[in-house]
Amino acid sequence: MLQNYLPVIMQTCVALGFCAIMLGMSVLLGQKGQKNATKDSAYECGMLPVGDGAPRMSIKFYVLAMLFVIFDIEVVFLYPWAVQFRELTAESAMAFWSICGFVGILGVAYIYALKKGALSWGD
Repeated sequence: MLQNYLPVIMQTCVALGFCAIMLGMSVLLGQKGQKNATKDSAYECGMLPVGDGAPRMSIKFYVLAMLFVIFDIEVVFLYPWAVQFRELTAESAMAFWSICGFVGILGVAYIYALKKGALSWGD
Protein backbone atom coordinates (compact mmCIF):
# COMPACT_ATOMS: atom_id res chain seq x y z
CA MET A 1 0.00 0.00 0.00
CA LEU A 2 2.90 2.35 0.70
CA GLN A 3 4.07 1.88 -2.89
CA ASN A 4 0.91 3.65 -4.11
CA TYR A 5 1.79 6.74 -2.09
CA LEU A 6 5.53 6.71 -2.85
CA PRO A 7 5.33 9.17 -5.81
CA VAL A 8 3.27 11.61 -3.75
CA ILE A 9 5.67 11.37 -0.81
CA MET A 10 8.67 11.85 -3.11
CA GLN A 11 7.10 14.90 -4.80
CA THR A 12 6.26 16.40 -1.40
CA CYS A 13 9.83 15.90 -0.21
CA VAL A 14 11.23 17.46 -3.38
CA ALA A 15 8.89 20.46 -3.07
CA LEU A 16 9.73 21.01 0.62
CA GLY A 17 13.45 20.61 -0.10
CA PHE A 18 13.26 23.11 -2.96
CA CYS A 19 11.47 25.63 -0.73
CA ALA A 20 14.01 25.16 2.07
CA ILE A 21 16.95 25.57 -0.31
CA MET A 22 15.51 28.72 -1.92
CA LEU A 23 14.74 30.32 1.44
CA GLY A 24 18.18 29.43 2.77
CA MET A 25 19.88 30.86 -0.33
CA SER A 26 17.91 34.11 -0.07
CA VAL A 27 18.96 34.49 3.57
CA LEU A 28 22.61 33.75 2.82
CA LEU A 29 23.01 35.59 -0.48
CA GLY A 30 20.36 38.32 -0.28
CA GLN A 31 20.99 41.92 0.60
CA LYS A 32 19.89 43.21 3.96
CA GLY A 33 17.27 45.97 3.76
CA GLN A 34 17.86 49.36 5.34
CA LYS A 35 15.09 50.52 7.67
CA ASN A 36 14.09 54.14 8.04
CA ALA A 37 10.96 56.05 9.03
CA THR A 38 9.98 56.90 5.45
CA LYS A 39 10.02 53.30 4.25
CA ASP A 40 8.25 52.00 7.37
CA SER A 41 5.35 54.48 7.10
CA ALA A 42 2.01 53.51 5.55
CA TYR A 43 1.42 54.43 1.91
CA GLU A 44 -2.08 55.54 0.94
CA CYS A 45 -2.13 56.51 -2.73
CA GLY A 46 0.37 59.33 -2.30
CA MET A 47 -1.39 60.90 0.68
CA LEU A 48 0.46 61.49 3.91
CA PRO A 49 -0.74 59.21 6.70
CA VAL A 50 -2.25 61.77 9.10
CA GLY A 51 -4.83 60.96 11.76
CA ASP A 52 -6.58 57.72 12.60
CA GLY A 53 -6.61 54.90 10.10
CA ALA A 54 -10.36 54.41 9.88
CA PRO A 55 -13.25 56.25 11.47
CA ARG A 56 -15.31 54.41 14.05
CA MET A 57 -18.70 53.33 12.81
CA SER A 58 -21.84 52.54 14.73
CA ILE A 59 -22.68 48.90 15.38
CA LYS A 60 -26.13 49.56 13.91
CA PHE A 61 -24.56 49.79 10.46
CA TYR A 62 -23.05 46.32 10.78
CA VAL A 63 -26.26 44.81 12.18
CA LEU A 64 -28.28 46.29 9.32
CA ALA A 65 -25.74 45.06 6.77
CA MET A 66 -25.84 41.52 8.20
CA LEU A 67 -29.63 41.51 8.20
CA PHE A 68 -29.66 42.68 4.59
CA VAL A 69 -27.30 39.89 3.56
CA ILE A 70 -29.28 37.26 5.47
CA PHE A 71 -32.65 38.30 4.03
CA ASP A 72 -31.15 38.73 0.57
CA ILE A 73 -29.79 35.19 0.60
CA GLU A 74 -33.13 33.87 1.84
CA VAL A 75 -34.93 35.59 -1.04
CA VAL A 76 -32.46 34.05 -3.50
CA PHE A 77 -33.71 30.64 -2.33
CA LEU A 78 -37.16 31.58 -3.62
CA TYR A 79 -36.03 31.92 -7.27
CA PRO A 80 -35.44 28.22 -8.02
CA TRP A 81 -38.74 27.40 -6.36
CA ALA A 82 -40.57 30.02 -8.46
CA VAL A 83 -39.02 28.69 -11.68
CA GLN A 84 -40.18 25.15 -10.90
CA PHE A 85 -43.54 26.18 -9.37
CA ARG A 86 -45.82 24.51 -11.94
CA GLU A 87 -43.93 21.22 -11.93
CA LEU A 88 -43.71 21.12 -8.13
CA THR A 89 -47.36 21.87 -7.47
CA ALA A 90 -48.55 19.51 -10.24
CA GLU A 91 -47.24 16.55 -8.26
CA SER A 92 -48.53 17.57 -4.82
CA ALA A 93 -49.38 20.58 -2.69
CA MET A 94 -46.51 19.80 -0.30
CA ALA A 95 -44.14 22.07 -2.22
CA PHE A 96 -46.56 24.97 -1.83
CA TRP A 97 -46.99 24.43 1.91
CA SER A 98 -43.27 24.02 2.48
CA ILE A 99 -42.54 27.36 0.80
CA CYS A 100 -45.35 28.92 2.83
CA GLY A 101 -43.56 27.68 5.97
CA PHE A 102 -40.27 29.08 4.68
CA VAL A 103 -41.79 32.49 3.96
CA GLY A 104 -43.61 32.36 7.30
CA ILE A 105 -40.38 31.81 9.22
CA LEU A 106 -38.78 34.59 7.19
CA GLY A 107 -41.69 36.89 8.06
CA VAL A 108 -41.41 36.07 11.76
CA ALA A 109 -37.68 36.86 11.65
CA TYR A 110 -38.41 40.16 9.90
CA ILE A 111 -41.03 41.13 12.47
CA TYR A 112 -38.61 40.18 15.27
CA ALA A 113 -35.93 42.42 13.75
CA LEU A 114 -38.46 45.27 13.50
CA LYS A 115 -39.56 44.85 17.12
CA LYS A 116 -35.95 44.81 18.34
CA GLY A 117 -35.25 48.04 16.45
CA ALA A 118 -32.50 46.50 14.33
CA LEU A 119 -33.79 48.24 11.19
CA SER A 120 -33.98 51.76 12.61
CA TRP A 121 -31.18 54.32 12.35
CA GLY A 122 -32.36 56.51 15.22
CA ASP A 123 -31.14 56.14 18.80
